[in-house]
Amino acid sequence: MVRTRFAPSPTGYLHIGGARTALFSWAYTRKMGGEFILRIEDTDQERSTLASEQAILDGMAWLGIDWDEGPYYQMQRMERYKEVVAQLLEEEKAYYCYASKEELDVMREAQKARGEKPRYDGRWRPEAGKALPTPPAGVTPVIRFKTPQQGEVTFNDMIKGSITVANAELDDLVIVRGDGIPTYNFGVVVDDWDMRISHVIRGDDHVNNTPRQINILKALGAPIPTYAHVPMILGQDGERLSKRHGAVSVLQYREEGFLPEALLNYLARLGWGHGDDEKFDLKQFVEWFDVGHVSHSAARFDASKLTWLNQQYIKEADNGRLAELARPFLVAQGIDLTDGPDLAALVGLVKERVSSIVELADALHIYFRQVLPAVDELRAKLGRDALPAFEKLQADFATVPWEAPAIGQLIKDTAKAFNLKMGQIGMPLRLVLFGTAQTPSIDQTLFLLGRDETLRRFQAAWPHALAAVE
Repeated sequence: MVRTRFAPSPTGYLHIGGARTALFSWAYTRKMGGEFILRIEDTDQERSTLASEQAILDGMAWLGIDWDEGPYYQMQRMERYKEVVAQLLEEEKAYYCYASKEELDVMREAQKARGEKPRYDGRWRPEAGKALPTPPAGVTPVIRFKTPQQGEVTFNDMIKGSITVANAELDDLVIVRGDGIPTYNFGVVVDDWDMRISHVIRGDDHVNNTPRQINILKALGAPIPTYAHVPMILGQDGERLSKRHGAVSVLQYREEGFLPEALLNYLARLGWGHGDDEKFDLKQFVEWFDVGHVSHSAARFDASKLTWLNQQYIKEADNGRLAELARPFLVAQGIDLTDGPDLAALVGLVKERVSSIVELADALHIYFRQVLPAVDELRAKLGRDALPAFEKLQADFATVPWEAPAIGQLIKDTAKAFNLKMGQIGMPLRLVLFGTAQTPSIDQTLFLLGRDETLRRFQAAWPHALAAVE
């Protein structure tokens, strides 16, 4: 059975790169009918936080990336790591190293001075006929893996193809630190073994770790997973993705009004594609997805394309759902929604014009709170010759059947009766009632605003309008 895992470290938020890796791994698993495991790699106790862990879980839940097992926590598996380390020590496949940090720094500086690649020189590595120094007092040893010095490691990456690394290029890595906490390269090997991970799909910043991990797996007699290393994501300028490119927390996109399906769709297209298809749902993505079709080169993050995609999803989204998403933004703006127009109906009027839920809330704002128009704009749009028409319109609003067709016909008839163009009455009317000349269809807008609120606003703004044109 295909078993994959997503193994984030809770030292920060779930970012775009991590979310895409999780999505690719999840999609491959779902397509193959396998099991997707969530593992929290929390051995970096200095930087790991509960807040980061929760942000990761919340981010995945918001995106809809579910898991079949977990979350497992490495810090809860310490006894298992000790057991495996003891096995390696007993079989002389690992050893204690008493070299201090200062000693190692001197060693590396000397290697650099000689033009050599900085690496551990094996001074505490046990060998036949080699006399080891006496362990120094007061130094807590680390445990190093005894890397084979001959041969090579070859693995077939599902994305990058065959990769071969000579063991001579690898030094004896630390697998347990002085405090007894396993290092990344050791913990991940034991976890993947115990959790029967068949496919490891992760970022290509881990390519150099893979030969080391394969050597440890071989030393343990454990099966070797199939690896797939996903190329990194760059900004539009070709630089490594950072906050200035939009590499913020996945949850930040929620706060900025993006829909999860839009972000997922965009992430799926970062370094993978299905012909010219730009927009597709998660079900379709799983059906189409093939790890082997992931691009070999880095993808470029385009915030404008993500925004466009979000706009398309908003246009198609259910009005009631969008209304509930916009509600907290409106409340945060101090808008009282208790007695206002029907929020979902208003969403149907304005959603074609916005590209985020934040913009949607901003567009809805004017229907719940009156804003007096700017004097200069009102003076430019409202002519003196139109004043009688507005006086008549205000009176007729009190009696016209309050339905969109009747309201629209009244406005047209009034314009005709006073020999005005629709622009001479429609735009000033919007300004007087909403403080802006840009609203959806005026008849639908006023119908949803309601007769009482329309008359109230007219009465409140009309003196201001008259003062502006005098």
